[in-house]
Amino acid sequence: MCKVTKLVTALRLSDITQMCTVIASDILRDATKAVAKIIGKPESYVMILLNGGVPIAFSGTEGPAAYGEVISIGGLSPTVNAKLSSVIADLLQTKLSIDSSRFYIKFFDVERSFFGFNGSTF
Repeated sequence: MCKVTKLVTALRLSDITQMCTVIASDILRDATKAVAKIIGKPESYVMILLNGGVPIAFSGTEGPAAYGEVISIGGLSPTVNAKLSSVIADLLQTKLSIDSSRFYIKFFDVERSFFGFNGSTF
């Protein structure tokens, strides 16, 4: 029997800023929509995690900076990764004044069995 599931994607962002609730909500909403659209997955299978106030040194200096990770079951490619990097960098610049030159993002394409959900794996 073939198990049909939608594939999950998670984006984790850590940054040095203390963001207010309104800005955090805007980022969660905008990032969810962007990630779902670019990867081609429903928003119901996208998770965004924000970790504000994380001490970060970037290029030997403190100041506005961020680190992100995208973990996805399929959907990633060099083209998709470049689009995600651009959109997320724009979002961080617009909402948190973090310059794209002070932001790294790492992409992970994982197998279904490496993602747990609802007491099982995908």
